[in-house]
Amino acid sequence: MRRMEAMRYIRTDIFKVSQSEFSAIAGVSQATVSRWEKGDLTPGLTEMGRIRHEATQRGIAWEDAVFFEGPAHADADADAEPNP
Repeated sequence: MRRMEAMRYIRTDIFKVSQSEFSAIAGVSQATVSRWEKGDLTPGLTEMGRIRHEATQRGIAWEDAVFFEGPAHADADADAEPNP
């Protein structure tokens, strides 16, 4: 999974928020979140730390690997044989 897909996954599946809400969490503009998701920019350590901190504050189980790998099941699901 590419980082842009991971950032969209973090926003939509983990936090379940809009780009605007996620931008407030990360301390950046909504346009920056959009650029992350397009792959034009990548979040820095400061932004990743803010996202991690907010996940912890919300009681969300967090592993930093999600920044780079996205969901653990995404690649496995893509490789799985379809059930007839």
